[in-house]
Parts: sequence; structure tokens; C-alpha cells
Amino acid sequence: MAKFDVDAMLERYAERARAVRDRPLPPVAGEERRKFISQAEADFTDFALIANAAWEIDDTHLVLRIPLNTQG
Repeated sequence: MAKFDVDAMLERYAERARAVRDRPLPPVAGEERRKFISQAEADFTDFALIANAAWEIDDTHLVLRIPLNTQG
């Protein structure tokens, strides 16, 4: 098994968050537009939360500590 690089994984999540944020809106209207925007917001939140996590190894578990404060 290849060596697992947690920092590289977190960077991939940061890249995904940037990609979702910068993704252009496709030519959809109405309900489909609302669904697309809602999904993009959820994807960005998920990716950004993981990308900003601090991590540690606890016994045999990878522990991600995700800051939940919204004040920066």
C-alpha cells in the first residue's frame, strides 16, 4: 500500500472547494437552477470544512478536527 499523505488529501479537498466555487453556472433555469446552486453550496461547504481540518493520528485512527466557528 502506498504511503498515505494526509496533507495531500486535505489539499485535494481545498482544490475541490475552489473548483466548486469557481464552476460556472450551466444554462439551466427554474427548479433545475435552484437544485444546481443548492448542490454546489453543499459541495463547497463539505470540501472546505475538510480542507481546513487539523489532523492527528490517534492509535490507528486518522482524526480530523474541523473548526466550526464562523468568526474566522
